[in-house]
This record gives sequence, structure tokens and C-alpha cells, in this order.
Amino acid sequence: MSVFLTLESYLMLLLVYFFFAGNASAQLLPVLGSQRVGITAADFLKIGVGARANAMAESFAAVDNDVYALFYNPAGITQFDGTEVGISHATWFVALQHDFIGGVYHLDPQNSVGLSIISLQSDDMPVTTEYQPYGTGAYFKYGDLALAATYARKMTDKFSFGVSVKFIDETLAQLSMRGVLIDLGTYYWTGLGTTRFAVSVSNFGGQLTPSGSVNLVDGTTVSSFRSFSPPTIFRIGFAFEPYQDKENKLTASAQLNHPADNSENLAAGAEYSYKSTFFLRGGYKINVTEQSYALGAGVKVDARFALVYFDYAFTPYERLGDVHRFSLDLRF
Repeated sequence: MSVFLTLESYLMLLLVYFFFAGNASAQLLPVLGSQRVGITAADFLKIGVGARANAMAESFAAVDNDVYALFYNPAGITQFDGTEVGISHATWFVALQHDFIGGVYHLDPQNSVGLSIISLQSDDMPVTTEYQPYGTGAYFKYGDLALAATYARKMTDKFSFGVSVKFIDETLAQLSMRGVLIDLGTYYWTGLGTTRFAVSVSNFGGQLTPSGSVNLVDGTTVSSFRSFSPPTIFRIGFAFEPYQDKENKLTASAQLNHPADNSENLAAGAEYSYKSTFFLRGGYKINVTEQSYALGAGVKVDARFALVYFDYAFTPYERLGDVHRFSLDLRF
């Protein structure tokens, strides 16, 4: 047991190192958003997935007991039984289509694996220039894609560790940006009631550089571009059940988020379930501009061949509009 405890401590310290190494002078909830916005690439990786998690304001790293743990904390895929497949869809701003599909399979009670795909795509858009502002007759598309493979293991009955390796591709017309990033996560049951603690770092990796060339209207060809950091985010989460009986269950969560390109922020979420069949959810973010609260609901249906979960989340933005997210999960 002492070996496992030493390993747990080491992994926790490793993730905390990732958090502080890039910003040793960081303060709790600094007002740095306007100073750091726009310094990362592949920002589609910051868009949350899963209606359940989004309805809880993405305060989910320590809840993470479904397939969407593949996105928030890879260690979380050890926290449920059965094989699960999930699909999430949202119409993002300016008619972009944001989709997630993932699956988790348990090799045995200790080891779990998963695969996931994230896509953000636009419709065809007309090419315009200074001299042809109404279009040249040509069209282009914007598209993002992330493919991830995840492995997680229960090191003890209380502590789990997970890692994801993801390949990303961001394409805009003739330009593309590709890279390999890593997610790391831990999940720990404290032994005090149902309290659990989670730490994760997502999108950790090297600089990303666009490739390809652009022909300007004056005939100049540009093929050299600057590099950008990935949208790394560090999460510390805590969750527990303040009340539960045979029919009712209330889950509460809180989470500190430290993104590489914006201010630190806090998120809190809650989920009420009745007979583990009907669900109501809500969440709130602190120190986040544009979008603060979220609401959602869900239902579980026993379809004999599988347990089917239908979930919905509503996330309003002050100036950009409302986002409606839908999820469908199958647990076998």
C-alpha cells in the first residue's frame, strides 16, 4: 500500500508542476484575460462537450463518471461500469457545427480504454478579396478535428490515473496546423463520505505552426508563419453528494480552472436525480465574461439492450447568442 501512496503523491505533484511551471508568478483569479487572449491555437479544444457537463458549467473533472470524462479528465473513465458510447452535438456561433463522439471499454476492473473524436466544421464560404468583395466564385471551409486515444487505470480502490494522446488538425482554406497533445488526469476518493478530488491538465504539448501558403492579391506568396502555444488548461475539481436516499440524489461540484490564455476562473455545478432516471442540472462560472450560468435536464430509459441517456444543456452568451447542446449516450 505504501508504494501506491507514493505513486499517488508523485502523480499529483507532477500535475501541479505542469500548472505552476508555465506561470510561476500566477495569482489566484488574476485579472489577466485581456492580456493573454489570442496567444494560443486550436481553440476548438476549449469548447466543452456533453450536455450533462455543460449544464453543470463544466465543473465536471471530479464528477466524471460517464464517457465525457474522455474530454475533462481521462482518469474518470474508470469510475463507471459497462461499455459506453456517447454523441454530443451543438450548433456553435456563426452556424459552426460542433460534434463529439466517444466510446469507453473496460478491459478488466482496473484497466479502461477509450477513443474520441471532436469536430468543428463550417459550411462553404465564398472567397473575397479587396477587388472582389462580393466573391471570386471560389469557396473555402474552416474545419477542426481531434482524434484521441485514452488509457486509465485504477491504481487502488481510491486512486485512478489516466492519459490521453490526441492528434489535432486545424484547417483554414489552404493552411493547416497539425500536432500531438497530451491530457493527464487523476481521480481520488478521499474516504470522507462521497467526497472525491480530481486534478487534470488538458492539451499539453509543444508549439503549433501553420503549414501551407497564401497568395496575396499583389502576387506575393506567404509560406512562413509564427508558432502558437496549444490551449493548455489545468483543472482542480471537488465533488460530493450532500444528500441522497433511495430515490433522491444531489451531487455538488466545484472546480478551479487555469487556462493558458485567460484568467483563472471558478465553476460550480449541481445535479439532482430522481430514481436515477430524471435529472435536473445547473451551474455557474465566476470570473468569466460573456457566459456565466447554465441549465439542463436529462432522462434515462432502459431500452433492454442498453441504458439510454438523453441530455440537454442551455448555455446563454450575453452578446454571441444562446447555445443548445444535445447528447445521446448508450451504456451496455
